[in-house]
Amino acid sequence: MTQDATRPDPDGISWRDLPIRDDLRGLSPYGAPQLDVPVLLNTNENPYPPSAELVADVAAAASSAAAGANRYPDRDAVELRKDLAQFLNEHSLGHHGLLGANLWAANGSNEIIQQILQCFGGAGRTALGFEPSYSMHRLIALATGTAWAAEPRDPETFELDPDYAVAKIRQHRPDVVFLTSPNNPTGTAAPLELVEAVVHAAPGMVVIDEAYAEFFRPGTPSALTLLPGRPRLIVTRTMSKAFALAGARIGYLAADPAVIDALLLVRLPYHLSVFTQAVARTALAHTAELLGTVDAVKAQRDRIVAELGALGLHVVPSDANFVSFGDFQDPHAVWQALLDQGVLIREGLLPHKLRVTAGTVEETTAFLDAFTRILQDGGAPLRAKGARA
Repeated sequence: MTQDATRPDPDGISWRDLPIRDDLRGLSPYGAPQLDVPVLLNTNENPYPPSAELVADVAAAASSAAAGANRYPDRDAVELRKDLAQFLNEHSLGHHGLLGANLWAANGSNEIIQQILQCFGGAGRTALGFEPSYSMHRLIALATGTAWAAEPRDPETFELDPDYAVAKIRQHRPDVVFLTSPNNPTGTAAPLELVEAVVHAAPGMVVIDEAYAEFFRPGTPSALTLLPGRPRLIVTRTMSKAFALAGARIGYLAADPAVIDALLLVRLPYHLSVFTQAVARTALAHTAELLGTVDAVKAQRDRIVAELGALGLHVVPSDANFVSFGDFQDPHAVWQALLDQGVLIREGLLPHKLRVTAGTVEETTAFLDAFTRILQDGGAPLRAKGARA
């Protein structure tokens, strides 16, 4: 845990001394290192900043919104939801026929997940996830008083067999099931037959987290195609990754309109500021430009997969904008050696593996060159094949 060094603490106490809920004790805040180094490849951000034209349009939209900031924003973000529906209809594989009533938006997909659990989870209810996966599903479940049940993915491929998933659903009878596709931190996508089996077996809601869906490899389908006739299916998305708007905090979901009506019971009034709505709508008007960077990122992802594989490493096939690779005897030593060369990637997500975000051509080259030097110097010994964690 980090602490703000500028905050005075005259009493000399920590948060552990405060009367927090018992079920929060022992937890640690979510977060990745935020270090000032030349090459940042640890948090799966889009490396391409907004164009000057988009920046100017966002500034103009924010200025216009500021003129009416004395009034509350559109409580239900109706126009933004219409724009999001149009985007999904035009830019996702398959025709979905979505309307604004099928969409909901919030401050990042994490708030979307929180609202889902506030509505469909809570005390006396259980959420099920298949790990390793996005750790915020578990943390938000616990924060909302929802019991968390975790079942393991295949330790080699990180995939899920539909029969296995169904068996675990029947065992736990969860109120909410989470599937992440592409999965984070592995990058593996969920086949539609898996999603269909899970939705059919689940007694409650099923959430497909598609934060990285725009980076799917060709032919990989989205769970959006399964929404018609499945009112307990929710597909969550974000504008943080493909849209390069991580700093704007805009997440959204697509579902049956009844789901959105239910979420209105728990959403805070006016939760999405007039500025956030203005930025999101402006970005959606620049969809072609913003999604134009996706192919460039995917090319670097595929380059990382190919070049690390050629070096003899185990590389997890990825449908996202990141790659998990290993297997190292001491992954922290490799992480530190890369950091010493000015390259920050992610550690601690998978046993004996590291995860790197696909960056620009220059950033990817810097990572591959630095890692090759470490490998040549004997600083990245691999585990013996077949060794158990």
